[in-house]
Amino acid sequence: MEKEQAKEAPKEQPKEKPEAYDASKITVLGGLDAVRKRPSMYIGSTSSRGLHHLVYEVVDNSIDEAMAGFCTTITIIVHKDNSVSIEDNGRGIPTDMHPKFNVSALEIVMTKLHAGGKFDKKSYKVSGGLHGVGVSVVNALSEVMEVWVYRDNQIHYQKYNRGKPVAPVKIIGKYEGNKSGTRVKFLADKEIFEEGTDYSDEILETRFRELAFLNKGLKIIFIDDRKEKSHEFYYEGGLKSFVSYINHGKTPLHEIIYLKTQKEDVELEVALQYTDSYNENVYSFVNNINTVEGGTHLTGFKTALTRTLNTYGEKNMGGSSFKLTSDDVREGLGAIISIKIPNPQFEGQTKTKLGNLNVKGIVDSMVSSGLATFLDENPKVAKGIVEKALTAAKAREAARKARELVRRKSVLESTSLPGKLADCSEKDPAKCELFLVEGDSAGGSAKQARDKEHQAILPLRGKILNVEKARLPKVMSSNEIVTIITALGTSIAEEFDIKKLRYHKIIIMTDADTDGNHIATLLLTFFFRYMRELIEQGHIYIAQPPLYLVRKGNDKHYVQTEHEKNELIKKLGENVVVQRYKGLGEMNPEQLWETTMIPEQRTLKKVTIEDALEADRMFSMLMGDEVEPRRAFIEEHAKEAGNIDI
Repeated sequence: MEKEQAKEAPKEQPKEKPEAYDASKITVLGGLDAVRKRPSMYIGSTSSRGLHHLVYEVVDNSIDEAMAGFCTTITIIVHKDNSVSIEDNGRGIPTDMHPKFNVSALEIVMTKLHAGGKFDKKSYKVSGGLHGVGVSVVNALSEVMEVWVYRDNQIHYQKYNRGKPVAPVKIIGKYEGNKSGTRVKFLADKEIFEEGTDYSDEILETRFRELAFLNKGLKIIFIDDRKEKSHEFYYEGGLKSFVSYINHGKTPLHEIIYLKTQKEDVELEVALQYTDSYNENVYSFVNNINTVEGGTHLTGFKTALTRTLNTYGEKNMGGSSFKLTSDDVREGLGAIISIKIPNPQFEGQTKTKLGNLNVKGIVDSMVSSGLATFLDENPKVAKGIVEKALTAAKAREAARKARELVRRKSVLESTSLPGKLADCSEKDPAKCELFLVEGDSAGGSAKQARDKEHQAILPLRGKILNVEKARLPKVMSSNEIVTIITALGTSIAEEFDIKKLRYHKIIIMTDADTDGNHIATLLLTFFFRYMRELIEQGHIYIAQPPLYLVRKGNDKHYVQTEHEKNELIKKLGENVVVQRYKGLGEMNPEQLWETTMIPEQRTLKKVTIEDALEADRMFSMLMGDEVEPRRAFIEEHAKEAGNIDI
């Protein structure tokens, strides 16, 4: 059961009759000329991220209708040709003639930059697409776009090629009943998107799930015709359901705390819950936009949380000497902070950080008041939260001493680098690679095979500590982890400094078997939890050693999968000699060099974080204590697995 604790907002005054949403509400600030020349200025990039941003821009318009109280269902379809349809049951874009431009308001919205109903704050009090560039930019970057508007029992239609209308808006039919809404269909322009126009269903699902959590009671239907699958996202619990989702696989320490209040023109919702985890999962949103870089609203929340728990501790548990830091009170915390404000100031069109200075104090005040009331009314829960923070504070002090000990050892030794590290001679980090190699045997071969100028080798003995189940002091007591930290030069946790990174390519090289995959996962867990910036900035790679060597006469071929081996045997014919590599140690230095280390021939997988929330859930599930979620995941995805060594 979840416990809801809300600070009541002031009673609403009787609503005035809303003004008509028509062409007179559409404001125009500019044209589309520059969009195709410099698309990255408007959608962030022309890579996969920018491609998916097109979908978000159109969906955000429907979300704005939902926030305004006019839309309850949004349906998104990715068609087999990678065109995308978005349909909502909102009011429908106005179609009457614009009083200034003497063309349909629909055409204005679809073809003019900075045109929309979001600037005067009458049609929309809050919105995500505040710049008003969304749908017109998508139109400019699409080979074809079509739009259908259902208003006043008429179906209005217009088609565009690369942002230009094919013909004026026309009525193509009529209908009975009270239906209203907008349907947009577009095909992204292959001339613009360098990586192609193939959408990731996982990336899209993550965003749609997020939007459904943030808009309680909104139904979002996602259909992928390419894979013949569909998913419906609907969460009556809103933010409380969101917190349950991010804490999945962890043991909660109490029921979810929920705060909802309003001050001035800022509406705040917060849901939070502590678990037995050692990591924090705190996500912030403004008008449904995921502010991945935080901002003033997140700062206000953290300040309020720290001060309120310290005040409670001083009053009830420890006297004036009581002192918890912001890091202490966020250990094991899962929280969602969502605010809605009429005039947010974001850093750029990608909207990743909130800059409104007044929001910090408003959020601080609202969270402090609501949380203090909850703690006073729930002393058992309050005591448990504060005791967890106190344990975190003790662990933080122990970790500080452990780091100092590591530094002292480094100073006393003849060199600050680990003895088993075979370093490279190049001093420019951008030209240097570090191979983290499983086992002394493979490490020895790699040391012989490497390019000594640019490639460094660090052999690892056995499986490193699973940091998902350990606080920092225990992490710092692991010799293998300390060796990695020392070799990289960045330090760890709050002292982490990516500017001191000694190698810009860190390559995990393990056997292509179950144990090797486990070691790689343990290393990735460590980097994700304690050096996440290395992943975010693209420094972590996974080597792809071959599984087989196939020979025929003087020809030799290295392949990485069973399927590749079988296809090659069919191609080469009979009399194949096949060698199965069970480990890197079975390769001689020459084979290791030509298959896995030489830059011109090797295959590397770059480790990326498309979505930190989903990555966090995955690591918690795969490396945590809860068995059932891990078993369910394995059963669901077992058929997708390859290279299983039995």
